[in-house]
Amino acid sequence: MQPRNMSMSGVVDLAAVKAAQEAKAKAEQARAQAAREGGTGAISPADLVIDVDEAGFERDVLQRSAEVPVVIDFWAEWCEPCKQLSPVLERLAVEYNGRFLLAKIDVDANQMLMQQFGIQGIPAVFAVVAGQALPLFQGAAGEAQIRQTLDQLVQVGEQRFGLTGLTVDPEAEPGGAQAAPERPAGPHDGLLEAAVQALDSGDLSGTVQAYKNVLNEDPANEEAKLGLAQAELLQRVQGVDPQQVRRDAADKPADVQAQIAAADLDLVGGHVEDAFGRLIETVQRTVGDDRDTVRVRLLELFEVVGPDDPRVIAARRALARALF
Repeated sequence: MQPRNMSMSGVVDLAAVKAAQEAKAKAEQARAQAAREGGTGAISPADLVIDVDEAGFERDVLQRSAEVPVVIDFWAEWCEPCKQLSPVLERLAVEYNGRFLLAKIDVDANQMLMQQFGIQGIPAVFAVVAGQALPLFQGAAGEAQIRQTLDQLVQVGEQRFGLTGLTVDPEAEPGGAQAAPERPAGPHDGLLEAAVQALDSGDLSGTVQAYKNVLNEDPANEEAKLGLAQAELLQRVQGVDPQQVRRDAADKPADVQAQIAAADLDLVGGHVEDAFGRLIETVQRTVGDDRDTVRVRLLELFEVVGPDDPRVIAARRALARALF
């Protein structure tokens, strides 16, 4: 039950690929099941704030994060700043009306969870999105800062994981919040799991081949296409000298391969706009086959980040302007 780390500014997280696709599938399944049963799947506003312990963490947080971002408030009865922060979070959970779920964890009663999240002091606020944990803030925070952080979290949940939130009905009976149903095994889950296992063992060549095996049978498999693009990116930067790559890019602005190599490093480091900007500038400086080589690599990097990411959308517009 060790939470995986995810940064809202990072992009290369192959473990996130499977979780993101499963999150979308589970959310769609939950909505379809509610429709079949003649219900709306709506929950009471009282269910937007829940108390969570170690025994229920997987059900109440990890599984629910496949439907909606779950904000975790680590608190304790003796913590005075917690007594100021918690009511704000509870009020905002109701105000945001299902766009996130607030899970409250008493650290005195759940010290194992505190250790797993690496909590050094409270109050501490984390989020779990599609089964992945990310820190939001620690200590006192103003309401304006909290709102800004929550808005960004909701945006990430929607754009990168397809989480549209929960339906809230003031007339619904409290206690209606249920964990997302398990997704039935897909025809290629075994091959996709092989890719994850190869990645975990550090075998990037095996990871690439495993995703290609899926695409050989199912060329439209989005999870495999995204996983392959990310694995190939990591494979390209494996073993390179970052300092030399950046020196080459700085010394040889007209060298297409030098700029492409530096863009790969930029993206792996989470510098998404820098990677895109570098290649778009290179497109503007080149013609013919060189320009096409840069354009193709830029499109590959778009696949790594994801087509719905706002940085990709902006870069596509910039690329169109550079080409035409």
